[in-house]
Amino acid sequence: MIRKVLSRMWSATINSRNGLLFAFRSEQAFREEVVALVLAVPLAFLVGVSPERKLQLIFTVLLLMVVELLNTAIEKLADRLTTDHDPQIGRVKDMGSAAVGITLIIAGLTWLFAIAERMGLI
Repeated sequence: MIRKVLSRMWSATINSRNGLLFAFRSEQAFREEVVALVLAVPLAFLVGVSPERKLQLIFTVLLLMVVELLNTAIEKLADRLTTDHDPQIGRVKDMGSAAVGITLIIAGLTWLFAIAERMGLI
């Protein structure tokens, strides 16, 4: 039983790695978010005034990456269904894009709040 669980966990890890590599290779937005994460980790330790705030700053960038991955998955699946213009598929893609946009706003506001907090403005 333990062997089966470990085998499943290993397969899931490989699948996750493959998904991340595919997204990195095929999506400019995801590559930009990886750069943002690389910058956000050390900056979070400079900007965050508490351990909780530092984690929030890092997690908002990770959340953005998660939403970008889901949006990319939706777009790739939709493109696989049909390459013809389909208004319903277009709306689905637009909703995925909106989810990324809202997450960007959440991340941006979180970082602005933390910067204002660090500067003693709030």
